[in-house]
Amino acid sequence: MPAKKIQDEQEVIRWFEEGWTYAEMTEEYRQKYNIEMKPSAWGNFRYRKGLDRRIARDDELIPWAVKKEHRSLYPLMMLRLEARKRAGLPNDEDKTKRLESWRAMLEEENAVVHYDPDTADGFFYVPREDGDDDIIRRPERVTTLRRNADKKVDD
Repeated sequence: MPAKKIQDEQEVIRWFEEGWTYAEMTEEYRQKYNIEMKPSAWGNFRYRKGLDRRIARDDELIPWAVKKEHRSLYPLMMLRLEARKRAGLPNDEDKTKRLESWRAMLEEENAVVHYDPDTADGFFYVPREDGDDDIIRRPERVTTLRRNADKKVDD
């Protein structure tokens, strides 16, 4: 059986509680223990120990199967931050300010986020309509590929 890579489980649990990123954990292990870790190792550890998820999946706020080429675009990044806020998870001060500014822009422009996977830009700000009940234009059908892991199958 291979040697155990995680040297101090309580240390790693503390890092999760403090909000360290997987990249920060990986770098700390490289410097402190001279051990190379893959990001998936931290996710697997989190899962095995029953620790809270690091992301906030909100299929109501991001109901689309987002194409790979659109996953790093600003509107999606802001929707992810909004999802964290709604889930009661922390955002750092810079991200909080950016989210507040972005939300103010949507309010001022009376706009919502629309996603069209068949375009190069992917995300658009479109004028709010009577049926818009959130900061997104809801699609006619949800296309999210992954089930929200925090919801029961019976939900």
